[in-house]
Amino acid sequence: MACRVGEFVLDCQDPEALARFWCEVLDFVVLDREEGGIEIGPPEGFGGPQPTMVLLRTDEPKSGKLRLHIDVNPTDRDQDAELERLLAAGAVRVDIGQSGEVPWYVLADPEGNEFCLLRTRLAP
Repeated sequence: MACRVGEFVLDCQDPEALARFWCEVLDFVVLDREEGGIEIGPPEGFGGPQPTMVLLRTDEPKSGKLRLHIDVNPTDRDQDAELERLLAAGAVRVDIGQSGEVPWYVLADPEGNEFCLLRTRLAP
């Protein structure tokens, strides 16, 4: 028997703002709100084909590069069009030492959490 990723947990200073951002990026919805945290995920909820994301409030600021990051793939447009959509949603481009010759974009969410936009389109 093997494990499956059911959810990602991300500490953040403003769960509401990050929930709005990641819901826009991933086409997720708010699934649950509890004191200090918000769970977002696909409309079918926890246990479906995609993991959910739990955003937990912390007063500690992000420090340094994340040791784990999220890679996202466009589903209904090419990579450059998706980059423009993500930048309009509040993502920013970041330099973590990539060569400039890589086929992905390194971005950060509104709290500076790095993620990559890959080239390959996936089915929605």
